[in-house]
Amino acid sequence: MEDLLRNDYKVYVEVLEKRAKDGIITPLAFVWEDGRKYAIDGVIDIRKAASLKAGGAGLRYTVKIAGNARFMFLEEDRGVRRWFMEKKG
Repeated sequence: MEDLLRNDYKVYVEVLEKRAKDGIITPLAFVWEDGRKYAIDGVIDIRKAASLKAGGAGLRYTVKIAGNARFMFLEEDRGVRRWFMEKKG
């Protein structure tokens, strides 16, 4: 299973999220692969999109973290939803 999650450009992250009654999912914070925690200041945009850098598709959230815009993806594969982000570089 570990090999299935390995991708040099994709980082699966633990996300604290809010789920509204209408089904909207809003990420509030995440834990990066080194254990550091980051607050998400706000969501700028949500749309269906693919990660051309890391592979994978789903809902792409454009979020603001410490004043910078970054992409977070909520992908679903065989009924399992996971959050991932692209590594820089």
